[in-house]
This record gives sequence, structure tokens and C-alpha cells, in this order.
Amino acid sequence: MNFLEFIFLFVGTATASFIATRFVLHFLKSKGIVDTPNTRSSHKNPVPRGGGIAVILVILTVSILILKGKIPGYHILFIATFFIGLISWFDDLKGLSAFFRLFSQFAAVGCIFWLIPTSNLYFHGLFPVYLDNFLAMILWVWFINLFNFMDGIDGITVIESSSIGLGIFLIMMIGSAEITHGLLGLVIAAATLGFLWWNWQPAKLFLGDVGSIPLGFLLGWLLLEILASALWPVAIILPLYYLTDTTITLIRRIYRKEHIWQAHREHFYQQAIHHGLSHAQVSLVIAGFNLLLIGFGFLSLSHPLLAIVGAVICVSGEIVYLSKAK
Repeated sequence: MNFLEFIFLFVGTATASFIATRFVLHFLKSKGIVDTPNTRSSHKNPVPRGGGIAVILVILTVSILILKGKIPGYHILFIATFFIGLISWFDDLKGLSAFFRLFSQFAAVGCIFWLIPTSNLYFHGLFPVYLDNFLAMILWVWFINLFNFMDGIDGITVIESSSIGLGIFLIMMIGSAEITHGLLGLVIAAATLGFLWWNWQPAKLFLGDVGSIPLGFLLGWLLLEILASALWPVAIILPLYYLTDTTITLIRRIYRKEHIWQAHREHFYQQAIHHGLSHAQVSLVIAGFNLLLIGFGFLSLSHPLLAIVGAVICVSGEIVYLSKAK
């Protein structure tokens, strides 16, 4: 594909997502499917949830059209994405137990490892193959859930998804890596940005679990594929803010013996909201730092250790800023 084809793909996917979201919003309103605020919510008024249906269906449709036959076992990956999206939709509607949600995620991830055999060593020989793959599965499921945990204010997960997807595309292009993975990243970035109009503060529509869970699933797969390649630092750098915020928050809650599955408002981005920043301001701060992380991703192509250290310092500054911002 040439430059103009990439532009057409990006604009076409974003436009399709924008239009599909408008129809989904009308459907959700007509059915009264809304997110009602509670004491731990970051919004004050009921907002329709489940807009991720449009985003995920556009991603799957476009990906099948452009990636058919280019990714081994692509149909299994997309079927698993649809399955996990369907389970998440039922969770949005009825509320499923944490055990059932986790079981379905391990089932989807396990099917990928079982039905798409790979010789990839995600940790580059540090562990035996069976342990390497087991740890990769655990890491993938953890990433799916942290992606869902972090979807707490207007625009944040759209910003994170588009940043990671676009970063993967650009770095894969420059790094002369597997372009099909970059194309999937581009499609994810375009589809989520097409949703941004509806999700920006004040949000007219939420992604819901049906959006955030499959997005975490697909991005987790992409990042694992990169982790197993020579460009492995990129898989650490691009999602570093989400990884850091969620991990630190989880450790603090475990230390205080709190129920980790219970909704809360302790993430650093939530602290910034509590201190007076708007949803839009916080999302823009995260977008700005994510651009820096993409820059460190490019730096990792020639200076991997320096890039990782720089990214860690960058995210540390971001965490401090969000926890103190007023």
C-alpha cells in the first residue's frame, strides 16, 4: 500500500466508525441502555453505554477486508474478538460475575495460543517455552482488564487506543517490520478516533465493556506480537502510562486489603479530576505524554535501553503531574 491508500484507509475507517456510532447511539437510547451515575462515577448524568459495538464491528469488518490471508489464523483472532465482545455486551446489559468474565477472557486468549501455534518466545529465551507462553497468556489477560479498569472518564480510552494503534503503525513502517500488524494498529486508531466525537466531554456515549474489553484484547495481541520481535521495547513503551497507573493503583489497594474488583476512584487520572481538572484536560494531558512515548518508541529502534529509561522518566513525570494537578 502507498501513502494515499493509507490515508484513504484511515479516513474511511474513521468515517465508518463515526456513522455507525450515530446509529448505535439511537438504538441504545431507544432501548434505555444507559450508565447511571453512582458514588464512584466520574459523570453526573445518565449516559448511554455500549457504543463500543460500532467501534469493534468496524474494526473487525475493515480488518477482515484488508488483512485476509496476511495474518496466520486471522479468522480465529477475529472470532475470538467477537466472542469476547459478545460476552462483554451481556455484561453491559445484565452484569456478569467477575469469575465468568475472567473465565471467558482466558478462554479467548487460550484459543489463540492453542489454535494459532507459534514458535515465538515472548520473553526471548528467559524461560522454557511452556512457561514463556503461560506468562504471555497471564500478561494478555491482565492487559485486557487494566484497559477496562482505566476506562473511567470521557475520551481516555479512545486517546489511549488511538495512540497505541497509531504508534504501532508508524513504528512498524519506519522499523521495516511486519506491515500487517501496523495496518491493524492503523485501523484501531482510525475506528476509535471516529468514536471520539461522541465520547469527548461531555460524553454523549460510553464505549462500555463491549468496547474496552475487545480493544484491550486486540491491542494486547498486537503488543505481544511486537514483544516477541526485535522491536520488543516498543511493546513496553507505548502502553506504559496505562500499565503504570493500573499496576501502582492495584498494589496500593492490595496493600490496604481492599477488594480489587470493586469500582473505585483511586487511579491517578481520577485524582486529577478530583483536584479540579476536567475530563478533557486530563485526556489531553495523556494524549500529549503518549506522543512523547511514541517518540521514545522511535528512539528504541536505535537506542532501546535509553528509550525505555526515557519513557519511564516521562511516565513518572506524568503520574506526578496528574496526582498534584489543580
